[in-house]
Amino acid sequence: MYGALSIRARLERQQGMTIPFWCLFVAVVLPYFWFSFAAPLRAAQFGKALDLHTPRAQDPALLGRAARAQGAHQNSLEALTYFAPAVIVAHLTHANATWTTRLAVLFVLFRVLHGIVYLADRPPLRTAFFAIGLLASIGLFVLSACA
Repeated sequence: MYGALSIRARLERQQGMTIPFWCLFVAVVLPYFWFSFAAPLRAAQFGKALDLHTPRAQDPALLGRAARAQGAHQNSLEALTYFAPAVIVAHLTHANATWTTRLAVLFVLFRVLHGIVYLADRPPLRTAFFAIGLLASIGLFVLSACA
């Protein structure tokens, strides 16, 4: 019987996760993706001196790409503090679904680009991509306020 429903009817029923919620899922996984770069670079830099008991104590000693990978990891975690509530509030207030989707996808796209240019040591682009992601999150809150 489910197969008989049109695509439009399925979308109107909004069964399952919405695209903004999938974007939130990607944003939650992204810090661990960046950590997959940070961990081996950290191990390569410290070698046998790697402190597995308190690894964060060695963060200030990280250099070059290892430091940037760790920064991309940490910054992705920090970005969740404003993106997750923005997506949830937009959902709860029934903000415009089209614009909510656009802004959530924009956030994820620019957070991925942010991490790439962070690893590539391109500070001006990194700052621009961070700002666009932040503005997308702010846009989600504005949509919520206007709903």
